[in-house]
Amino acid sequence: MGMAARGAPPGAAFFDLDRTLMQGSSAFQFGRAAHRAGLLGRRQLLADAFANLRFRLRGASDEDSLALRDRIAASLAGQRVVDLERLGADVLARILPRVYPRMLELAHEHQDAGRRAFIVTAASQELADILASVLALDGAVGSTMSEVIDGVYTGRPAGLFIYGGGKARAVRELAVRERIDLAASYAYSDSISDLPMLEAVGHPVAVNPDAELARVAAQRGWQVVRLDRLRRRLTATGALAAAAAAGGAGGMALSRRRRPERGERGGRRS
Repeated sequence: MGMAARGAPPGAAFFDLDRTLMQGSSAFQFGRAAHRAGLLGRRQLLADAFANLRFRLRGASDEDSLALRDRIAASLAGQRVVDLERLGADVLARILPRVYPRMLELAHEHQDAGRRAFIVTAASQELADILASVLALDGAVGSTMSEVIDGVYTGRPAGLFIYGGGKARAVRELAVRERIDLAASYAYSDSISDLPMLEAVGHPVAVNPDAELARVAAQRGWQVVRLDRLRRRLTATGALAAAAAAGGAGGMALSRRRRPERGERGGRRS
């Protein structure tokens, strides 16, 4: 009698959020909504915009992610929980257009094959829960960004940070609670920081991988999915700019070598 016949637990599919299930950073989209509501200054928003662009191109280091969590927690100090909850609609309106359609299709394909699909992210548990519900997934695991006392954030980080080893621990704890077979499960991520989660399942998949994860995936024969075109667009733009500069320099050199013909004033127009 096979394992399935004896009622073996099914596998599941675990999806990182930023640069995996969606383009860019969910934290930045939260920051934009907070700025619009008057809860975040313009200078910090611009710093977050730069960090988001760098994140989309390179991924995030451990130091970047831990610093981001601490900064978010500190920025919440003194804010009412209800005020942040009221940002939900604006944040969703910014994130949903950035969800990769192919990744959402994959999640739903897993569900149709009998595997539950979960978001596992360093973003807040509240945001992760809302996204899982709206995207018709089975649940989510997120971080607790700040301690709350009497409905107000204290600014002190609290709870497990769902990042790196913490993300793998959260997946294992979820598997125990929900009777999930990790050997039959899939995990999707873009970052080497999620290597512990990817190693915890039988079917790891690198999505828009950073350089280190791409190297590991190649060495181990893992599936790689590339969806984020920003890096390629910027590379192409840089190549075009270089070509234009070279062409312009060549044109200037030619114009200096060539004497204007009668009737020409200032050379040809390009």
